[in-house]
Amino acid sequence: MFPPFPQEKAAKVLYSLIQSLASGETALVQVSRESEERKNQGVMLGALVCEDENGNEVNLITNSGIAKKLKTENGKRKTENSAGFNFQIAGPVVSAQEIENALSENDAEIHALTEKIKKENSRELRELREKLCSSSLEKVYALYEFHCIDGKLRSLKEICGMYNKEKLPPTGTGDCCAPKLLDYAFSHKLRPVSLAETKYKTPSGNNCSFPLVPPCDERCGIILPAMLGLRILWRDDSICVVNKQSGVLSVPGRGEDKQDSIESRFRRLFGDKVEIKQPAVHRLDMETSGIMILAFTKEAHRELNRQFEAKEVQKEYTALLDGVLPKMGIAPHGQMELFFRLDVENRPHQIWDRENGKSAVTEWEISGVERYHAPDGTTRNATRVLFKPHTGRTHQLRLAAADSHGFNCPIIGDTLYGKCEKGERLMLHAKKISFKHPVTKEQMTIECREEF
Repeated sequence: MFPPFPQEKAAKVLYSLIQSLASGETALVQVSRESEERKNQGVMLGALVCEDENGNEVNLITNSGIAKKLKTENGKRKTENSAGFNFQIAGPVVSAQEIENALSENDAEIHALTEKIKKENSRELRELREKLCSSSLEKVYALYEFHCIDGKLRSLKEICGMYNKEKLPPTGTGDCCAPKLLDYAFSHKLRPVSLAETKYKTPSGNNCSFPLVPPCDERCGIILPAMLGLRILWRDDSICVVNKQSGVLSVPGRGEDKQDSIESRFRRLFGDKVEIKQPAVHRLDMETSGIMILAFTKEAHRELNRQFEAKEVQKEYTALLDGVLPKMGIAPHGQMELFFRLDVENRPHQIWDRENGKSAVTEWEISGVERYHAPDGTTRNATRVLFKPHTGRTHQLRLAAADSHGFNCPIIGDTLYGKCEKGERLMLHAKKISFKHPVTKEQMTIECREEF
């Protein structure tokens, strides 16, 4: 994962914590049995600098896992070390005892099956053990709930439905530093400002280096987007690039029920770091997923707008179309120019109008034909297409696919120009964008693979 917050402030707290461990003011205490594979691996240490409702800074610290916990010299959860840092220790989301209790129900039977398998090596026994292990994991995961920035308490099951295709996550999901720290912060109405993590082993000799590392992809990459409301691909003091999920507005709409959006989530997460009221540099349709750029500063917003207007920004989209384009005589690669305008009697639909419509130029490349597995269990052929829009018209790619002047083959899940069955989403994703950084002028290319 890309670090969701600046690291500098939290890094100072983190290194102060390491000094406190070295001096004995703070200790890592073993509280439960450590697994064999994790022995001598060390732990992750994390620090989160927050602001309370009065603007006062609060320093949170924690360690990864549930086998060890940080303990201060005076035994209190809130303390000050000799370097002058006030610490508050964020404990685990679920305690080691709670996990042990959840695992105990099937534990004896799993161990018995393991012994039998050593003797018989039966496929049926292995499948039964796997089923019991999955059942135990589900009991453990059912214990995890996380406080999120929007005030909601989300279960791990709900989060996996949003960000892990409803699959069971890796073991230990929820026990990393970042989810613990953010859960504590949001449950105490604190706003995150800076986050830093490092892998810690008791230093020996000259080995006293503790480089910062970002939150992990395999576990935190599932939980943090749900807790923060955004999946961050890149962030600095000028811009933030996110992966917008399908079904979320780019900017707030009209009415109370349309205020949740990527833009409003961005402002909620970063607060007064966002200088402008409308930080979104460009928009994606609500049903489209993928890369979206927001600006922290007026200057960055102005320069990126200039680049979009001057057609200096290159974008690529992936779409899954409901049919087989090669059988329809569509060339493997090409470019089309279509003309559309708003259908004023059927908003927000766009209609073909050669005389009054705006030009929409789209380059395409057929990636291949594949089997699409629909939510209802049926399968059918579909064509994966790479789109490169050279203009930025409303619904440009959806119309390039669906309109009779284009491919006459709508994108799967298109509620406006095709059909969307229960459980489907629009299979259109903004996967790549290239632009010049508005401050450094460095050429940037950011990619984010589709999840379909």
